[in-house]
Amino acid sequence: MTAGSSAATRPRNRKQLIVEAAGRVFSERGYHRASMEEIAAGVGITAAALYRHFPNKYALFAECADVMADGLVAALDEVPCGAPLTDVLTAVTRVTVAHRASGGVYRWEARYLDRQDRRRLKAKFGRVVGRVDEAVQREYPLPDERLRAVAALGAIGSITMHHTSIAGRRAENLLSASALRVAATDPAAVHEGARQVELPAQPVPRTRRAEILAAAVPLFARDGFANVTNGQIARAVGLAPSALYRHYPGKVDILAAACLQAAGLLAQRVERSLHEAAGPHEAVIALAATYVAYSFEHTALNSVAEAELAGLPTDLRRPLVLAQREHIAVWEQQLRLARPELDPRQARVLVHAGFGVVVEAGRRLRWQDVLDHRDAVTALVVGALGL
Repeated sequence: MTAGSSAATRPRNRKQLIVEAAGRVFSERGYHRASMEEIAAGVGITAAALYRHFPNKYALFAECADVMADGLVAALDEVPCGAPLTDVLTAVTRVTVAHRASGGVYRWEARYLDRQDRRRLKAKFGRVVGRVDEAVQREYPLPDERLRAVAALGAIGSITMHHTSIAGRRAENLLSASALRVAATDPAAVHEGARQVELPAQPVPRTRRAEILAAAVPLFARDGFANVTNGQIARAVGLAPSALYRHYPGKVDILAAACLQAAGLLAQRVERSLHEAAGPHEAVIALAATYVAYSFEHTALNSVAEAELAGLPTDLRRPLVLAQREHIAVWEQQLRLARPELDPRQARVLVHAGFGVVVEAGRRLRWQDVLDHRDAVTALVVGALGL
């Protein structure tokens, strides 16, 4: 084959194909575990050919981080000013569902961007939030400081964080309707029974192993698991780095213990909430209030469990994935009892939409754990679920 024929068969959109493949790999495996070789294989080229388009993994990652943000900005630029909120949310949902496989880059992995790239990405998403909030306030005016706008976007963006199989058009309709309900919800509305949540206290570290775990969690949450060293963890508890191995075989085992602790704390409260609920409607509200309370009270632990689960080896990840599935199944069952018109996939997508509301609304409120914040986010979750 001549050089000319080789060039002729090369796809003109190869760079786009590379970015799409990279986004999927970064979303599935995380920035640090992804390799250029794996990304190249996904496009059907060699790693050497990949480097002709991007000088290093970080440059490719930064490009991936911009794709959805640029798509959202462009889609909203095409929506006329003053358009109905439904049109605005539909435009956002269409882009998000189209980038579902690679969208997970934004929620957790964007922290690995350098300061300048992170600031640029934040500005782009700020434009999106501003445009959504403008439409929200025009149709449902409330002084909520963009809380409903970011919560609605959290409901839509949740589709990038799970693998429930559902047709694109069905997902778009379901998520845009959920986001519209969030936008129409008064965050000041307090649901009966939502304030009775009492979480089990996080265990007080009484052993050296527990002290290590308690010290590691905030470090993992702040800097990301891959960026935290054994030396940092050891210094936080006054040990030599080598002494950590008396208590944990490796750093990844500390992460697995943190994820197990998160799952255990949540499961304890969920069981109690369901036992006290009078019916499926009350059960779903109790589940929402419990998850919100858990997220606010154990923010660092929850964020570590959510963000780092994919980075665990298969044997350590398996019991955590099973616990996660059991938790989702509980929500799905109660939601379908409360809304019998939903099929299992629709219910599952809506449950994840509720989780997305908690993440984005919680961030907007800076995870300040006060009763009004818990009530507001619970009300928004209930709105997302369509109760």
